[in-house]
Amino acid sequence: MSSPSPAPRILSGIQPSGTLHLGNYFGAIRQHVELQEQGQAYYFIADYHALTTVQDRAAFSGFVRDVALDYLALGLDPGRAVLWRQSDVPEVCELTWLLSTVTGMGLLERAHSYKDKLAKGIRPRAGLFLYPVLMAADILAFRSDLVPVGKDQVQHIEMAQDMAESFHAAYKCQVFARPESRLASEAAVVPGTDGQKMSKSYGNTISLFSEGKPLKKQVMSMVTDSAGVDDAKDPEACTIFQLFRLVAAPEDVTEMAQRLSLGGYGYGDAKKALLAALNEYFGPARERRRELAADADVLEDVLRAGAAKARVVAREVLGAAREAVGMSGAPVQP
Repeated sequence: MSSPSPAPRILSGIQPSGTLHLGNYFGAIRQHVELQEQGQAYYFIADYHALTTVQDRAAFSGFVRDVALDYLALGLDPGRAVLWRQSDVPEVCELTWLLSTVTGMGLLERAHSYKDKLAKGIRPRAGLFLYPVLMAADILAFRSDLVPVGKDQVQHIEMAQDMAESFHAAYKCQVFARPESRLASEAAVVPGTDGQKMSKSYGNTISLFSEGKPLKKQVMSMVTDSAGVDDAKDPEACTIFQLFRLVAAPEDVTEMAQRLSLGGYGYGDAKKALLAALNEYFGPARERRRELAADADVLEDVLRAGAAKARVVAREVLGAAREAVGMSGAPVQP
């Protein structure tokens, strides 16, 4: 009798570049939590990556801590998933250099994210240009099978595949597993308070753990059209409704859709309903987060334990890569 296939190794990174919001949750975090039931879940806080955009020491440190707290509060279980800081696994940086020596400039110059940032006037620093190589090292160092991403990140997974193939061709070896992308659902596109895709870059977010007056301000400031209370409204064209159906019970979603369509139900009423639904949906996670934040040692223990598990895998892969290029000895012990 053949033995069952091992569960796939699932890997994703989360950039600590700002306060996490509803778009982050429905676009990635919720899927990450669900996937810890379906395979070997490996999740890292991508602090090296964040340095390409965040260069404020105090803010940076806080963002890293907040990401860890948010994930644990929202259901990530350290007993089933590995969570660590990227910078606590230095093997990834050495592997980045090894991969960079076989990666063509043309491949990096074709990166959509790099070209988009240049078009927006962001300075073309070397770290931004080499971002895909570090991302490939993140993926390949853990022999990842599946990498959950949005459509805009699929190219980076393809680039990681290309870099692995280039390394194997150059050194006549087979060190890395071939990673495949796993697309998030279409529902992952979450509108912001202005109707555009929710993004820190646009300043149109609703923070996951806001509550009280700050949350009320974010919700009540949502942009709407000029339709009056008595006018019939199209629910599908209403940003408030689109967010409401992500967090409300199905029967409440149906009721709001009907009331908007019939008229006599204003946007102010819809915003109040959304505020109440957000408080109910995220209330338990907020309480868990407060408990976690009260004990800094617990959080640090989780991250260090995760890094120790991650390094076991990364050291093995890096050791094989070093041997392939002709370097003597294993990576230096920590």
